[in-house]
Amino acid sequence: MIITLRCALVGAVVLLTTACGNSGDTTDEGAAVDAASVKLEAVLAAQPAKVQARYKYRHPKETLEFLGVKPGMTVADTLAGSYYSNILLPYLGDEGALIGVAYSIEHRALDYADRPERMARYQAWPKTYVEEATAWRGDGKTDVNSFLFMEMPEEIKGTVDVFLLFRAMHHLNKYEDKIGSRTQAFSEIYEALKPGGIVGIVQHRAPADSSDEWAKGFNGYIKQAPLIDHMKAAGFEFVGSSEINANLNDQPVEGDYVWRLPPSLSGSEEGSEKRAQMEAIGESDRMTLKFRKPA
Repeated sequence: MIITLRCALVGAVVLLTTACGNSGDTTDEGAAVDAASVKLEAVLAAQPAKVQARYKYRHPKETLEFLGVKPGMTVADTLAGSYYSNILLPYLGDEGALIGVAYSIEHRALDYADRPERMARYQAWPKTYVEEATAWRGDGKTDVNSFLFMEMPEEIKGTVDVFLLFRAMHHLNKYEDKIGSRTQAFSEIYEALKPGGIVGIVQHRAPADSSDEWAKGFNGYIKQAPLIDHMKAAGFEFVGSSEINANLNDQPVEGDYVWRLPPSLSGSEEGSEKRAQMEAIGESDRMTLKFRKPA
């Protein structure tokens, strides 16, 4: 306001940028933010109805803007799939890049030890994801890449603007005591990011007073405070949190698992009273956290 008044005293609004150096930069930055917001709204409005139906739980516009994701950035998306890829590809645009990331072979060997066919499909995932995302991209030119944790290509190191972990942290957390899955992933995420790069986490949130064993990750939920501490210990700066993805209707107790809720609705039959109760709760209560790699 002081800058604006000082410029007005000079008597020439048309000379605002010249008279007030930094004011022009601020205006340009604001215009860029507005343009990005308009683009994101357009991308979201173009998604299929079944995707839009989950906006009330996933809040993609508010989430991506809170994390500072903008067109032209290089974004890594953990456990990448069609939902967010079809939003990010047109939003990042021809100057941007999307990197799909998934868990290590060692990690998935624990999950799929008795399912060799599924393990074989998983080993092919990096190639499959690039093929699928390239098709989703259509006529766009957003660069598409992929890797598994513990197999990050050297050329990706130091190139990522924002690294997303949306509903992925419980998987990394659950095998920390066996193979150090969380520690390994955090180290690799740190290497992948540019100085000042952002880590965005959206995660099913366990009540703070729940037991550590129940909240280890196998039930989908983990605790917020320990996660923040783990990220800090890995060298990341905690920027802040948001309650945009909170759902106070979800009050899990020990014995509950996140997949009892929409969209999975596991453990309840269609038309049953239990199913109605789960649908009334909605999707899970989720923390939304933002961290930064030091510049």
